[in-house]
Amino acid sequence: MEEQNIENQLNIELSEEVAEGIYSNLAVITHSNTEFVLDFIRVMPGVPKARVKSRIVLTPEHAKRFLIALEENVEKFEALNGRIKINEGQPGLPMNFGGPTAQA
Repeated sequence: MEEQNIENQLNIELSEEVAEGIYSNLAVITHSNTEFVLDFIRVMPGVPKARVKSRIVLTPEHAKRFLIALEENVEKFEALNGRIKINEGQPGLPMNFGGPTAQA
């Protein structure tokens, strides 16, 4: 059984550039019948234009698996750190930026 676990391991490499991450304070999610597209955007104060910093394209099945994994991780985070508060009365964009409200 131990040999089977070794065979099923996946080695994942993380370059220094990717390890730094991309800061995003807005996500726009769109989909077709074959894929989900997640665009991560950084909106800056006083700048009327924002550029997509990263785009992830997923199959519907992987989008569902991502949703489940994210829900599980938020639950674990909240169990250790307390409930994450969302200001329901606040506009959809961070720091009172103008522009369209995105669903994320």
